[in-house]
Amino acid sequence: MSDSREIIRSEEFIAYDLAIIKNRSRWKRYCKVIANAMSAIPWVGPLLSARKEFVGDPEQSEISELHQEWLKVHKAKIFDLMVSLDEVAARLESIPDKLEDRINSDSYLGLVRRAFKSWDQSETREKQEYIVNLISNAASTNVCPDDLIRLFNDWLDAYHEIHFKVIRAIYQKEGITRLGIWNSVSDQIPREDSAEADLFKLLIRDLSTGGVIRQYRQTTYDGRFVKNSPKGKAKAPSSSTMESAFEDTKPYQLTSLGEQFVHYTMNQVVTRIENKQ
Repeated sequence: MSDSREIIRSEEFIAYDLAIIKNRSRWKRYCKVIANAMSAIPWVGPLLSARKEFVGDPEQSEISELHQEWLKVHKAKIFDLMVSLDEVAARLESIPDKLEDRINSDSYLGLVRRAFKSWDQSETREKQEYIVNLISNAASTNVCPDDLIRLFNDWLDAYHEIHFKVIRAIYQKEGITRLGIWNSVSDQIPREDSAEADLFKLLIRDLSTGGVIRQYRQTTYDGRFVKNSPKGKAKAPSSSTMESAFEDTKPYQLTSLGEQFVHYTMNQVVTRIENKQ
């Protein structure tokens, strides 16, 4: 019977967390958004409906212990979920009333379900915060088209925190070289044939082929890329070794898509990104 009481207490704690975290009036206003977010997370329904399961059957003590541990794990997860949902609701409060139809539209609610499916699969709080930023900012149709929101959601799924460290380094210092990027995350330069060097080259390659970063390119006044012209006929002396993974001559920048990705996922306040002149 003690196991049964412990199970009931854990469920009561979960219900208590739900009651104290959410702003009732705010959640009522955005009930469609909240409901669609929670519908994308498969463990929420079973957790909230597990009121009397395994209770009162002494022959199921081992199952009850497992159930108790399951509740403990999900109690922490649902706490994080409620915090994230409350943050989304609070951010939607700043959206102009004229966009109320947007927030309740099928297209936006579809983005919400997609985003919180990713939220549930995220292994770090950092990535969950990026998802909250993205779906909150997506409420404004004037800021970012839905196709781009879905693309940015895909990037959040595909990239890891170590990718985001590279993105942040380039965002914070446009024109930074690979050596500068590495120095922003480590104070030691590894061997060129090390696993660390291979990983770093993989990160640069992932983000370059993914369209997030590129080597710096000069543009004309109308945004056309300028070809690199040879600086002289004299050839540079050949080297017997390949280019270093941590070379320090070629500057990197975010692409225009990469800039938007940073603004809509890593910054809370969204500003309209104008094309660079």
